[in-house]
Amino acid sequence: MTKQGVRILFLGDVVGALGCAMVQKHLPRLRKELGIHGVVANGENSCEGKGITQRLVRFFKHHGVNVVTSGNHIWAKRDICSYLTEHEDLLRPANFPEGCPGTGMTFFTAASGHEVAVINVQGRVFMQQHTDCPFRRARALADKARETTKIIFVDFHAEATSEKIGLGLYLDGNVSGVVGTHTHVQTADERILPQGTAFITDLGMAGARFSMIGMKPEPIISMFLTQMPQRFEVDEQAPAILTGAWIEVDPETGKAEAIERIQIVDNDIAVHTQTAG
Repeated sequence: MTKQGVRILFLGDVVGALGCAMVQKHLPRLRKELGIHGVVANGENSCEGKGITQRLVRFFKHHGVNVVTSGNHIWAKRDICSYLTEHEDLLRPANFPEGCPGTGMTFFTAASGHEVAVINVQGRVFMQQHTDCPFRRARALADKARETTKIIFVDFHAEATSEKIGLGLYLDGNVSGVVGTHTHVQTADERILPQGTAFITDLGMAGARFSMIGMKPEPIISMFLTQMPQRFEVDEQAPAILTGAWIEVDPETGKAEAIERIQIVDNDIAVHTQTAG
């Protein structure tokens, strides 16, 4: 790590209790071993595989996550609306319609002492919600954030790889990094774009390693075979996986200096998470 670099860790979608257990068990060590100055995690699937609660936001904060991002499942648990109204450490996509509770951009002070901006937007390709243009919204917020800090990151919660790559190239040079979430499958395309923006199409997830994006595979395979509707259930069986990436930024320029994927497989993990508060 460079002497003055600011290093931020990003964790992919945390799925269910097993995903939370992976965060609880491994995040403190990762922060220490990797020299991490701040952590951003996508938590919209942390409550039973769909949604997030106030209690789980406090859990993430207790275990060292600075900002929790979300996406299309943010409204799945009713009690989260009041939290979004009163707090800015949990984001909902910024390109949701006006009048939605919460915000799509926030700031936090990293352990290095630098201010960091985090923007959360949702894609439109293959996504059900009607949202404003994520490209224009992210650019406008990045311009606003630059009045406060040059260290700016975007969590793009989107389905299509082409849309994610497009946003990365569109914002290249205007933000420090663009990281994709939503598909729960970590991609191996991490890189620094020509104008200095770090990019990865998808961070992946924390959850059961042999699941189907965190869910038990049998009902989903049955649905594929029969085309009959099935109830999806969170897979809580070990081994578990935790994936993401860290990005290091020059605080004077806001340009990324390095990006590296992380992947932890734990064969001995158990669902024993104790949530704070």
